[in-house]
Amino acid sequence: MQPEHIVRRPILLTEKSSRLREGQNKVIFEVAPSANKIQIKNAIQELFKVGVVEVNTLNMRGHERRMGRGYAKLRNWKKAIVTLKAGDHIQFFEEEQA
Repeated sequence: MQPEHIVRRPILLTEKSSRLREGQNKVIFEVAPSANKIQIKNAIQELFKVGVVEVNTLNMRGHERRMGRGYAKLRNWKKAIVTLKAGDHIQFFEEEQA
């Protein structure tokens, strides 16, 4: 499986993800459900050129949502919390220079 297919998107806009990023040098990603921790670690190291210390994964169940009169279930997905090596940083947005 290619690294581009393993890592789907970073999860940046939650309070927990920003707290982990600033305080503990951890980044949260949505990953392919079939990927294991070793594949996730290798994909992050190859795509972002950083050192990975640890990978924790969670299988997230899809929520039920109202769709008109009925209910629909959103898809299940997998979350990976990646601990980066001390001194490494992943920059997702360009920081403004004043």
